[in-house]
Amino acid sequence: MNSQSKLPSSQLPEVWNSKEAWRVFGIMSEFVSATERLNAIQPAVSFFGSARISPEHPYYQLTEHIARLLSDAGFSVISGGGPGIMEAANKGAFYGKSPSVGLNIQLLHEQHSNPYQNISQTFQHFFARKVMFVKFAIAYVVMPGGFGTLDELMEALTLVQTGKTRRIPIILVCSDYWRGMLDWFRQTLLAEGMISPEDLDLIKLINEPEEVVSAIFKHYEARGFELSEAERERQFYL
Repeated sequence: MNSQSKLPSSQLPEVWNSKEAWRVFGIMSEFVSATERLNAIQPAVSFFGSARISPEHPYYQLTEHIARLLSDAGFSVISGGGPGIMEAANKGAFYGKSPSVGLNIQLLHEQHSNPYQNISQTFQHFFARKVMFVKFAIAYVVMPGGFGTLDELMEALTLVQTGKTRRIPIILVCSDYWRGMLDWFRQTLLAEGMISPEDLDLIKLINEPEEVVSAIFKHYEARGFELSEAERERQFYL
């Protein structure tokens, strides 16, 4: 029997309040550790996509190709550190010229760390991990995926749309996979005034690996990869 279940019910709130207070220190340590380890990897591109894709799948092979091109072009590649698309992104970067970074998360199922990571950081808290995807990325490459991928995509769009982070390329790869969602954006969200026409410009739909690399360079050719002082200040409040 758990020792807490033996406590009088009047004392349980106090015990849980104490646990919550100590939990804050655990969250702080995740932020500090991850920030110290990832400061040297810039510029970096974050990849998102399904954990359920096998190495034989065309999505896996396409992801690996894109990640290798980006790595050889001087970009560190960040993924969630697990299997599927995450593994493909790390693998492509691992055999390229720039670091392969895995931001691993402790889950009850699906997640196990892939072996293609030069830098591996493990998180218990989803939100701390998600901040690192944003904080250190100069672009997002979003491959086909499920709820987790959609969660990351929508958060990225929201942060850029609301000005909480600078505008960066948000690239969806495999147009056939994403077309239905984009049609719904136009026909429902835009038509009913839930988003503005310019919000659709935040997304780039690209199929060819070389075009992904070109789109990222083109976005930054006039301003460079470094954050301005104002952008750096905004990132403190992600």
